[in-house]
Amino acid sequence: MKIVSFEAEGEVRFGLLEGETIIDAQAASAGADGATRRLFADAIAFIRGGESALGLARDLLHGAPAAVRRPLAGTKLRAPIMPTTIVCSGSNYRAHVKEKENTPISGKEPEFFIKTSDCVVGPGDAIIHDETLTKKLDCETELAIVIGKPGRHIPRDRALEHVFGYTIVNDVTARDRQVRRSPQGFTWYELGRGKCFDTSAPLGPCIVTRDEIPDPQALLLETRINGELRQSSSTGEMIWTCADLVAFFSVNFTLRPGMVIITGTPAGTAWSTDKELGGKWEPAPGLIAATRYCLPGDEIESSIERIGVLRNRVAAHPGLFRARPARSVVLAGLP
Repeated sequence: MKIVSFEAEGEVRFGLLEGETIIDAQAASAGADGATRRLFADAIAFIRGGESALGLARDLLHGAPAAVRRPLAGTKLRAPIMPTTIVCSGSNYRAHVKEKENTPISGKEPEFFIKTSDCVVGPGDAIIHDETLTKKLDCETELAIVIGKPGRHIPRDRALEHVFGYTIVNDVTARDRQVRRSPQGFTWYELGRGKCFDTSAPLGPCIVTRDEIPDPQALLLETRINGELRQSSSTGEMIWTCADLVAFFSVNFTLRPGMVIITGTPAGTAWSTDKELGGKWEPAPGLIAATRYCLPGDEIESSIERIGVLRNRVAAHPGLFRARPARSVVLAGLP
């Protein structure tokens, strides 16, 4: 099952995606009792509804009338969920750890940082290039885990029972805020300003329920920027699996329905070829190395097998770029 959020009649609605058709679950439940209608208020209400909500949704997929169906084409999708908390793991792909300057703990334990719903935008929304914040705006495709059942100190072998489904996140990063290096050569990461800012978490286009992705460690993940293939890897290359990360983060938090865990990115980011920040990647056959960071006008396509493609365009900050053109930042050591 795939769930979406979309715009209709001036509001954001909850829906089910069936091929190229969206079923308006809120419209379909308009004549039902209040408890049923509340299950279809939004993604978090639906997830909290558990098996009861899933059963009602399956009925809609098999018998929703034409009046509550609309074509996906021409419908504006929004982020399928607005999580209150996004807990994040960095440096979780072996090739990504090798391609860059690392802190002493990189690759030894999950790097832990936070994004919030204030960072989230949906499919087709702009990623804002704010030169006051960063001159090295980078993009990373990541598999995102959507929590479905609450739990704390969850054992690894039961961890996937707490998963509702999966979606795509673009972990947009301000690299010159993230990577800090001392004159003595010590490297550390400032993951607050480098990771958590407006439009730094494009999310979507849909959430796919866990039953449709029985093995989250066997998915092809790719990033294209302006059509160039920058990243291509399998989620099987993660150092810590989805189950590992659910268990890990549940030590700090009671994981609750609607919380999201993002799982890291493979090699091929712009950072990987930025020698000034310790980049040292050599692209695999078929991949195109970045020659600069993202700039206004760039189109980012983040795709994960069985989920879909999340598309966003980089746009200039409206208050900063009207008087002068955007300045290209060329990666150190590259033409």
